[in-house]
Amino acid sequence: MRHKHGYRKLGVDSAHRKAMLRNLATSLITHERITTTVPRAKELRKVVERMITLGKKGELSHRRAAGGYLFEKDAVAKVFGDLATRFKDRKGGYTRIVKRGVRAGDNAALALIEFVDYELGQNKEAPKA
Repeated sequence: MRHKHGYRKLGVDSAHRKAMLRNLATSLITHERITTTVPRAKELRKVVERMITLGKKGELSHRRAAGGYLFEKDAVAKVFGDLATRFKDRKGGYTRIVKRGVRAGDNAALALIEFVDYELGQNKEAPKA
């Protein structure tokens, strides 16, 4: 029976799963949009939404908790700076998952996960004249 099973195993052991989710969370926060498999995206959504909620609280203990989870200091600064101010009026649902078909090699279902206010080209530098 599948009673009260709170997470997906993702086909790897627990240390690998934790490291993979930390890497995916750091990448999503840095790039604001990534493509991965559907189960990974659904697990990643839980992690990233908790990180943004920590960023909105803004206490030092919350910053240290996020710093212990994310791999890059720049990602922590972005959570507590840019993302916290962008989502200050939103009470959750900071990300969206869009299904993208299947991967050619193994037919795995792919999904795009991004922040809900993501706009194409907002992370690109202005072209030099």
